[in-house]
Amino acid sequence: MSSGMKHGPSGANEKWFTTTHWSVVLAAGRTGSPDAEAALEKLCQDYWYPLYAYVRRRGHGPHDAQDLTQGFFATVLERNFLGSAEQTKGKFRSFLLGALNNFLSRQRQRALAGKRGGGKLMVPLDEESAESLYALEDSSDTSPERAFEKRWAITLLEKAFASLRQEFDAAGKGKMFESLKGFLSDRTGSGDYGSAAAELGMTPNAVAVSVHRLRQRYRELVRMEVGHTVASPGEIEAEMRHLFAALGQ
Repeated sequence: MSSGMKHGPSGANEKWFTTTHWSVVLAAGRTGSPDAEAALEKLCQDYWYPLYAYVRRRGHGPHDAQDLTQGFFATVLERNFLGSAEQTKGKFRSFLLGALNNFLSRQRQRALAGKRGGGKLMVPLDEESAESLYALEDSSDTSPERAFEKRWAITLLEKAFASLRQEFDAAGKGKMFESLKGFLSDRTGSGDYGSAAAELGMTPNAVAVSVHRLRQRYRELVRMEVGHTVASPGEIEAEMRHLFAALGQ
């Protein structure tokens, strides 16, 4: 899928910033409100696997990686930790990885094992799926940083895909989505639309138009997801190029 999008988010940068993940981090750190903390916990649930994969690639076994990831999130969800977060950190991706590295350098595995839970709010992790996903990772000479960035990019694509599915379901077009989702790859062409046309009772040309719109909306949603992870609209294009490059590694 191409990352090229010509239009950017509307509104001033200040308005844009209120919609980013940074706004969630800062609100949780400054106000400690239940809503802000719940929103931050949701972010942790969305982005836990890239961090888990990073810890595993650093040489930790499954159980230790689970403990370390949980211990990190327990720290993130503490208001005194978030109080040090600033908008100038730039990318949510970089902030989380830097914070994780600092956490790993301070912690000892034997202390984490005793602290697991510890009365703190914990982020639910699907430990079984964590290892199932990790088993599918390329085990070549990929560095922990590259593994993290690739999984981060995939997570963003998966979030955009889920949003796209929800939009079609809400519009009563779930069947169309199921028939056309395979065409999200730019590798498919008009000659592949015959079976979908027959299934949907449409002409191949009508399917081609629908596929074009599907791909366009998907790109928009990917751009939106990326936009939520940076501090300003001006960073979106560079971040998209970086993440699509990570997918090719």
